[in-house]
Amino acid sequence: MLYLARHGDAENGHLSARGRRQAELLAARLADVPLSTVTHSPLPRAAETAAALPVPAVASEIVGDYPPYLPAHTPATFTPLVEGWTPDELRDGPKFAQEALSRFAVPAPEETHELVVTHSFLVAWFVRAALGAPEDRWMGLNNCNAALTVIRYTDERPPTLMLFNDMSHLPADLRWTGFPPHLRL
Repeated sequence: MLYLARHGDAENGHLSARGRRQAELLAARLADVPLSTVTHSPLPRAAETAAALPVPAVASEIVGDYPPYLPAHTPATFTPLVEGWTPDELRDGPKFAQEALSRFAVPAPEETHELVVTHSFLVAWFVRAALGAPEDRWMGLNNCNAALTVIRYTDERPPTLMLFNDMSHLPADLRWTGFPPHLRL
């Protein structure tokens, strides 16, 4: 099983007080899961979220914050994001996204439980791949801070999306952070 979590709410690149609480609650939610590995983005907000877990975590650039794929005609709503990425991020993002899938989106010979603490776009990329959707379909799959997505990979069948953007471990005042205000429930 692959557990994907977006980092907690952040301010200036680091967890906010709300984000620290979200990370604690995410850790409590996963306390009974026999995690074999925890991998996190090297950015502070993801590293700080992973640090709340009782399992040692390692940083990996392949689960960082980058665009996994951009179509030739990027939707206008993504223009501010594209303009905010560096040329290196735009160039390396698709390569890292494929490396992340090659590393984490694979069946294991026996049941494993791996957690990746990352960013919204990479969670969306994994979901898109699991569902066999076109590459540009990651756009518009949004994830809240500290939300949990779980995908099961086996040799017997296609990937199974078990949970997506699940926030049941968060109280109402900590849900929907990191989501556009007009889309919050």
